[in-house]
Amino acid sequence: MKKKIAVIYGDGIGREVTEQAIKALDAVAEVYNHTFIYERGLLGAEAIDATGEPLPHKTIDIAKKSDAVLFGAVGDPRFDNNPAAKVRPEQGILAIRKELELYSNIRPVVSYKSLNHLSPLKLRNIEQVDFVIYRELSSGIYFGEHYTNNNGGTAHDVCTYNVHEIERIAHSAFRTAQQRHKKLHLVDKANVMETSRLWRKTVTEVARQYSDVELKFMYIDNAAMQLIINPGQFDVILTENLFGDILSDESGAITGSLGLLPSASLGSKIGFFEPVHGAFNEAAGKDIANPVGSILSAAMMLEFFNMPEEADLVKQAVSWTLNSGFVTRDIDSVNYYYTSTIGDLISDFILGKIPDAVNKSNIELMKSTII
Repeated sequence: MKKKIAVIYGDGIGREVTEQAIKALDAVAEVYNHTFIYERGLLGAEAIDATGEPLPHKTIDIAKKSDAVLFGAVGDPRFDNNPAAKVRPEQGILAIRKELELYSNIRPVVSYKSLNHLSPLKLRNIEQVDFVIYRELSSGIYFGEHYTNNNGGTAHDVCTYNVHEIERIAHSAFRTAQQRHKKLHLVDKANVMETSRLWRKTVTEVARQYSDVELKFMYIDNAAMQLIINPGQFDVILTENLFGDILSDESGAITGSLGLLPSASLGSKIGFFEPVHGAFNEAAGKDIANPVGSILSAAMMLEFFNMPEEADLVKQAVSWTLNSGFVTRDIDSVNYYYTSTIGDLISDFILGKIPDAVNKSNIELMKSTII
């Protein structure tokens, strides 16, 4: 099978982690006789530096002509520390989501037994955690009117939703719940916000078409607490843009590192795949960033391509790597391996090059061959 993939490194560690995901995809292509064609695009601070725009038209064209987009990260402290900046890297990611009509952001959260000790949560609370967050991606407060008055003393951000925007992601979340444990939590703030009341009313109507799925409601403040004290209760979480952004980042505490979490953003045609973590500019160019979130995002891309066996092999490779103690510095600050080494190990596993017995002392930092 032949697929065209738009590759957007973005900012910070985006290039380094995405390159490891491409290694995994190339290994899959070799094993299963697929052809993946990559075309590079610019977005974020790198695009501003090159073109003056956070999302050049050329990048939009490349993305729209592709079967999927593999993205790294966005953000740069030069803009974060400048409140007066009129053009910002994050405008690029918001714009491409609109251009590609990406309305459903899917973020799976799975705990790894070998890493549970790294979580700040109690071990009994995180064993066998396996849930997925469905975050509405193309509307809400991020896309509403933003205003600051002339003297800078007053500002507002407007949150707007309509029934159609809620229905389309609700159907996706319910269909996923049917394939999992048939439980769905709608997270909102319906005791205060009109948009949340519309969410609750609309999702209740949609739920009538999925009688086999148990629907529960939970306020965002309680949900944030429940994710910490009892994350195992969740199966599918459905929520709006802002709440989903916060909850999915909070979920990084469950796994022990935000660097482990992948995501997929889907619309009617093109899939957009990226790790949950940010640009982490302090680590850029040092080969220490965790590439697992990006590699698992590539696995979600393979599922999008209807390649479940290939996706499962990538997940097996990640599990073997983590369970064997091959981790980056965010996981183990003393006995860690470089970003590129993790990418090589996962690629070798996919290619069947991992021997039955591995002597870890023979695997050096930056080394790509197992002795």
